[in-house]
Amino acid sequence: MNGWTIRRDDLTHPDVLALLNLHLRAAQENSPPGSVFALDVSGLRDPMVTVWTAWDRDVLLGMAALKQLDPAWGEVKSMRTAPAQLRGGVAGVLLDHLIAAARERGYRRLSLETGSNAPFVAAHALYRRAGFVACAPFGGYHDTEFSQYFTRDLA
Repeated sequence: MNGWTIRRDDLTHPDVLALLNLHLRAAQENSPPGSVFALDVSGLRDPMVTVWTAWDRDVLLGMAALKQLDPAWGEVKSMRTAPAQLRGGVAGVLLDHLIAAARERGYRRLSLETGSNAPFVAAHALYRRAGFVACAPFGGYHDTEFSQYFTRDLA
């Protein structure tokens, strides 16, 4: 993480918007109809959602968001590493940042929904390494054959 910074993002920088569009396109391309729960710009601007981006000077490395489900429970959203930065540790650093932010907010649980096919395998490994375990659907999600759910107790 030499020289990297993580900052709260307002979703106005063109590089961030391009990465978000890539994230949304990939979700649509790699998921069956009705199984994409990724947030667009308006969803990420909801007051219950905070977005952070990682930068190496003026180069965008990745993004991640934290959504408050209730005062003790958060959800990981919009985890995406910039294509040129894959396998460089960006996702792990951003996930650690989300976990720390969740603890600072007093959340006792952090959960997420993701896909179950091959394009999501690296994400599953990342979440498991960070202490997340498989769980049942939560919040407003419904069980699908495609979605996979993970959670981590922060207490």
